[in-house]
Amino acid sequence: MRLARFYYRHIDRSLERPVSLDEKRADSEDGEWSRYVGELGERLAVKFLRREGLKPLYRNFRAPQGGEVDIVCRDGEMLVFIEVKTRRSTDFGRPVRAVDRAKQRLITRGALAWLRELNHPDVIFRFDVVEVVLEEGKPPAIEHLKHVFEMPESVRY
Repeated sequence: MRLARFYYRHIDRSLERPVSLDEKRADSEDGEWSRYVGELGERLAVKFLRREGLKPLYRNFRAPQGGEVDIVCRDGEMLVFIEVKTRRSTDFGRPVRAVDRAKQRLITRGALAWLRELNHPDVIFRFDVVEVVLEEGKPPAIEHLKHVFEMPESVRY
């Protein structure tokens, strides 16, 4: 029980702590930097989702035939496929705007592969996006957007 309390206090602190990325950026190349920011956003998103009561099952699922899902979670009886979008600011719009039709197809292919693995066609699922904005010197701004898009009706699994 003490370990659980420590763990949840640690989660709370990491989500409330101001972001300090400038030192890391000076030591990294552009591709490495983007990967670092994306991975940090995903780690924070998982902590945030746990705080919201979701149960993360898998991170960075890559389907053999193509397709990807950043986080697969359970929300009660519902399976949730989550795309995490991390940005350093909202100067160019909200991160969710980057989840265009092409990205939705990629996520859908990953979700279909996951559902085929389950071999259970009656599973209820949805597609969500978690926006993470990491502005220097401020705590991360995280927003969980539910039911962002639907699977096209033409798709069967």
